[in-house]
Amino acid sequence: MNLFSSRILIMLVFACFLSSCAFQPIRRTKDITFVEANSSEEIPMEQLNVFSPKKSENLPVMVFFYGGSWESGRKEIYDFLGSRMARKEVVTVIVDYPLSPEYQIESMVEVAAKAVVWTKKNIQQYGGDPNQIFVSGHSAGGHLASLLATKDEYFEESGYSNPIKGAILIDPAGLDMHWFLSDYPKEGRKYLKTFTEDPAIWKEFSPIYFLEDQEIPMLILEGERTYPSIQESIKRFKKKAEEEDAKIVYKFYEHKKHIPMITQFLWTGGKAYEDVLQFIENESSEFKNATSF
Repeated sequence: MNLFSSRILIMLVFACFLSSCAFQPIRRTKDITFVEANSSEEIPMEQLNVFSPKKSENLPVMVFFYGGSWESGRKEIYDFLGSRMARKEVVTVIVDYPLSPEYQIESMVEVAAKAVVWTKKNIQQYGGDPNQIFVSGHSAGGHLASLLATKDEYFEESGYSNPIKGAILIDPAGLDMHWFLSDYPKEGRKYLKTFTEDPAIWKEFSPIYFLEDQEIPMLILEGERTYPSIQESIKRFKKKAEEEDAKIVYKFYEHKKHIPMITQFLWTGGKAYEDVLQFIENESSEFKNATSF
């Protein structure tokens, strides 16, 4: 377990205490297998957890991918996020995905896309609206979410159009891995087990290069004291998005470091929930208005 996951687990202990202070009853449906092991596709069996209000119908949905440098993490650590979002009337899916060094980025994104497809097909039975699916993630998970929002091919290969309504990127890493691994080979060496040593792969899995004709809106939350590489990649991503006229909503969090950007969701009354829920409400309202005629 790396330092990232260790710190998250420490916060989880406190989260479990806070979770006892429930107001709205919710359903927690855990360990749902959404993809079976497939040696030909080089992917393992993976599962997800669903959190929803006990009495719900046609609510917006958030599919969340955790961070951990693409090499660590597990869905149970984020029960607090699923529970809190469900109490705020957002059906939430917390997803496990393959991790390095056993698996590389292509398998991770493939499984992440399968999680969204599963959600599209099944979430209505948990009270979610399959037409209002948002993807989200922190750090490496934000990278996966941004790829799903910018590259329709992951869904087209499965015979689906992109079902994502919006993306919520929480201090996302990897928005331009080609730049980072090219310009900072020493610092980036540890990520080669995920992204390989092939610059073509670095570019293929850098969402900044796929913003042309981008229609899915994205909310980016950035911490003031996050890692310099994340600061620079977000800056580059925003600039490219402006050039391509892509819809980006940007929120800046003073004094926040990288890990506190996700652990702040332990407290339900903070700015993070306000920003995320406002983004979901705005995009959901646009959908409902567009389909009400």
